[in-house]
Amino acid sequence: MDLNVLHQILDIAFQKRVSDIHFEVENPPFFRGKGQLIRAKMPNLTPADTHMIAAEVMRHNKKELCGELKDLDASYSLAGGGRFRVSIFRQRGHYGIVMRVIPPSIGTFRELNIPAVLSEIAEAPNGLILVTGPTGNGKSTTLAAMLRYLNEKQSFNIITIEDPIEFIFTSQKSCVIQREVGIDTESFSAALKSALRMDPDVIMVGEMRDKETIDACIKAAETGHLVFSSLHTNGAVSTVNRVIGHFPPESQEIIRQRLADILVATISLRLIKDKTGENILPVVEIMRSTTTIQACIREGRLDEIEKHIENGANQYSMQTLDMHLLRLYKQDLITIEDAKRLTHSMDFERKVMFESE
Repeated sequence: MDLNVLHQILDIAFQKRVSDIHFEVENPPFFRGKGQLIRAKMPNLTPADTHMIAAEVMRHNKKELCGELKDLDASYSLAGGGRFRVSIFRQRGHYGIVMRVIPPSIGTFRELNIPAVLSEIAEAPNGLILVTGPTGNGKSTTLAAMLRYLNEKQSFNIITIEDPIEFIFTSQKSCVIQREVGIDTESFSAALKSALRMDPDVIMVGEMRDKETIDACIKAAETGHLVFSSLHTNGAVSTVNRVIGHFPPESQEIIRQRLADILVATISLRLIKDKTGENILPVVEIMRSTTTIQACIREGRLDEIEKHIENGANQYSMQTLDMHLLRLYKQDLITIEDAKRLTHSMDFERKVMFESE
């Protein structure tokens, strides 16, 4: 494989709107489209092929590929406009690469089939908003849609801290500053400290990876800023547990108090195929921090949160994963088999029967 062939593959992936391209030794390239991996009709890649791809990505990021590299997140772009988030890793002694296709434009809530209440959540005056879910389930896309909404509607100073930068923003009513870890700043936590001296209204941290970053995000929210970030968790309860669990046991009581005071909402995402198999739909859990849920967080009564999300559906537009799955099923958009594979609930089918009566 040479550079021209690589660019042809990436251009095809960008034009066909696949989500990911996999390059691994002893396999041809794989494309992920509509949730499925599709094997390209190409020869198997050699160690020299994946080494060339990894070296090209590093060159694009003004770095050299060295033998000590084990894992790296980076970005890559084509002259024609295609952009990619890249993960370089080692497997069986060789380089492997996964390239995530970044959509050419930032979607609106309507275009992304995301609940409209996210616009109301995004306009919170201050606090912490967490967007969560497994890798590849739309966290970055949802964060970008919320920032697009603020950029169009509000006169804010918005600072993003990302690793790497994914969606490129053009300042509209707001001023948008985008900083990349490793290029513009040393770390998330260092960039957060610096951001507080940059007159921010809104700060977006691509991912809360460690205790220092989490603590810095909480401090930024406590000092009157609106902070957005993401976590690899499956729902509101696991998100609260993950944040608190990053701290030593002797600090967890005070972290619960601090988190309860500043948490605005958690938005948890999963993706599901529609009945045709041609489209992917988001399934969204939304928890907003009401006084009741704040008390649950402060007092460690996290097992009660799902019940309060259900009870707050009408007044606060909250919803559990099952509530959204049930709505999609009743709209004849998804199959019950796909819904059951996504839910953690053992009685989802009973809920469907109950709603049908």
